[in-house]
Amino acid sequence: MPVSLIVLAAGMGTRMNSDLPKVLHKVAAAPLLHHALQVGASLAPEKVVVVTGHGAEEVARAARDYDEATVTVLQEPQLGTAHAVGQAAPLLADAAGDAIVLYGDTPFIRPETLEAMLAARSAHAVVVLGFHAANPGRYGRLLTQGNDLLAIREFKDATDEERLITLCNSGVICADAKTLFSLVADVGNANASGEYYLTDIVELARARGLSAGVVICEEAETMGINTRTELAAAEAAFQARARAEALDNGVTLTAPETVFFALDTHIGRDAIIGPNVLFGPGVTIESGAEIKGFCHLEGCHVSRGADVGPFARLRPGAELAEDVHVGNFVEIKNAILDEGVKVGHLTYIGDADVGEFTNIGAGTVTCNYDGVMKHRTRIGKRAFIGSDTMLVAPVSIGDGALTASGSVITEDVPAEAVALARAKQVNKVGLATKLFERLRAIKASKGKS
Repeated sequence: MPVSLIVLAAGMGTRMNSDLPKVLHKVAAAPLLHHALQVGASLAPEKVVVVTGHGAEEVARAARDYDEATVTVLQEPQLGTAHAVGQAAPLLADAAGDAIVLYGDTPFIRPETLEAMLAARSAHAVVVLGFHAANPGRYGRLLTQGNDLLAIREFKDATDEERLITLCNSGVICADAKTLFSLVADVGNANASGEYYLTDIVELARARGLSAGVVICEEAETMGINTRTELAAAEAAFQARARAEALDNGVTLTAPETVFFALDTHIGRDAIIGPNVLFGPGVTIESGAEIKGFCHLEGCHVSRGADVGPFARLRPGAELAEDVHVGNFVEIKNAILDEGVKVGHLTYIGDADVGEFTNIGAGTVTCNYDGVMKHRTRIGKRAFIGSDTMLVAPVSIGDGALTASGSVITEDVPAEAVALARAKQVNKVGLATKLFERLRAIKASKGKS
């Protein structure tokens, strides 16, 4: 059955004490909103609507960055969760099947939980996601009778007896799309906050003779982010889970607590990750590759058998083929390194194509930027780039060619040629002694003055 997704992302997040919309604060190098969109994407929804409010343009841009097909709608003014869901009604007027309401500041709902909610729809018209809270605090309470959900009571409106209930409301709701919008249209605001609560649809559904039920998940899944402290706790929770999953999937982490993953990090089994490695967005590490300690990777792909580091940086567009070696204090950006390439140390390779089994000596720099535009360097197969070579792009080095150490290469080098591009050395015999004597005399005279 088709599914639509409604993600509520209009809140300001006052307690974050930030100019940035709450849902754009990051966990695992990705906006909170992307976490919600990712879990929703696991259901292959026909349409996704993100309801924006505070920082609407920024939030809409972030939603489209995740998936260009995402539709956004502005909630203005912001009159509560039912009012927010209602803004999506015109965009989903023709939607068939169910709709699920998620929240842009609740990043840890699992795909399996949403699947369970969809399955529960066979027994109930409205399904609410609940959890047993260790400290229920100001959560809304779920009032149940057997398998039926009778009502959701907001804390402000709950009696003392109802506040003793530990089964709490996550806010996530699933219902037939047309039924959901019909119920939302009947929600009023006669409550302590004067808002239109989405939670009221449970009692409205029962008044129509429709049933409501609860799917219960672990409390950790429902963690909402409202403060910087909660954001830090969410980051810690994500990293702990990501490390455990990596280990379970056959990845070696030599110091797990020091490795940090992004939301979309992919690592194959039998890969080895050393200590103090940070993965930014868009990293794929194939099986059998090794990332040594103190490396920073983002937007890159490392193939089977390659090894990186220690103290290396792979920036967006870095593509390492099988058995590539990138050593210490090497930076690779927007460059393709073919099979067996070796870049041992102290080198920058940017905007370049490097052919298979080429060796790049220490101190090599592809000089790719002229102050306005970037230019590409192309190095052929089995070439040898001598230490301290400056490759001034655009420039090409042919297959099997060699550049002499200390060369500044400004013209193309033919295949199998040797390129020497450095000033002629001149030795002045005895001049060093005279020069040092003169400098010491100058220093001594300054000390007396």
